[in-house]
Amino acid sequence: MKKLKKRVSSFLLLLIIVTTISCKNTEKEVVLSRVDALPYYNEASFTPKWVNAKSEELKSFHKIPDFSFTDQNGENITQKTFEDKIYVTDFFFTTCPGICPMMTKNMDIIQQEFINDAAVLLLSHSVTPSIDSVPQLKKYALDKNIGNNWHLVTGNKKEIYNLGRQSYFVEEDLGEPKGIDDFLHTENFVLVDKNKHIRGIYNGLNKNAVKQLIADIKTLKKE
Repeated sequence: MKKLKKRVSSFLLLLIIVTTISCKNTEKEVVLSRVDALPYYNEASFTPKWVNAKSEELKSFHKIPDFSFTDQNGENITQKTFEDKIYVTDFFFTTCPGICPMMTKNMDIIQQEFINDAAVLLLSHSVTPSIDSVPQLKKYALDKNIGNNWHLVTGNKKEIYNLGRQSYFVEEDLGEPKGIDDFLHTENFVLVDKNKHIRGIYNGLNKNAVKQLIADIKTLKKE
C-alpha cells in the first residue's frame, strides 16, 4: 500500500512539473505571437500603413536615405553595410548616466537573440559625436560586450540629428521644430527592413516592447 501511495505521489509530482512547463511554453508563445505581416511607417505620428509588399506604392514610400559614419572599429558604415539586412537602430551617448545604460542592456538582449544571424544587425548613433570618438566607442563596446553584429557610430552631428529626426522620426517635436543645438535624446528603437523601410518603433526601456521587437524581426525575416 505504501509503495502504491509513493508511486501515485511521484506521478502527481511529475504531472505538476509537466503542466507547469507546458503553461510556461504556452505563455511564451502568446507573448511572441504576431500578425503575419508588419505595417509600414512614413511620418512622425507613426500611424501604421498596411501596404502589400509587392505594391507599386512602396517604390515611392519613405525610405532611410544614404548615410556615412564610422564605427567602433574605425570602419566606414553606410547603407551598403545594411544591404539585404534587417536592422534595429537607436540614438545614445557613452557618457549618458540616465536612460542609455538600460537601452544598451535591452539592445544586448536583441544582440544575443540574433548573435549568429548575419541577416540581422544593430546600429547605435552617438548624439555626442565630438565626445564619442572611435577609441571611446571601442572602449564602450568592450565594456558592454558588443559584438560584430552591433555598430556604434560617430560622425557629423548635423547628419546624425537630421537622420534621427527627419528619417527615423525617433523624437516627437510637439509642433516645435528642433535644430542642431537642441539635444537629441530618445528611448526609441526603430526596426528597418531590407528595403530601408521603417516597420516598427518600440520603447527601448521596456522589456516587453523588446520582446515584441524580437518577435517582429522574426516575422520580418519570413517576408
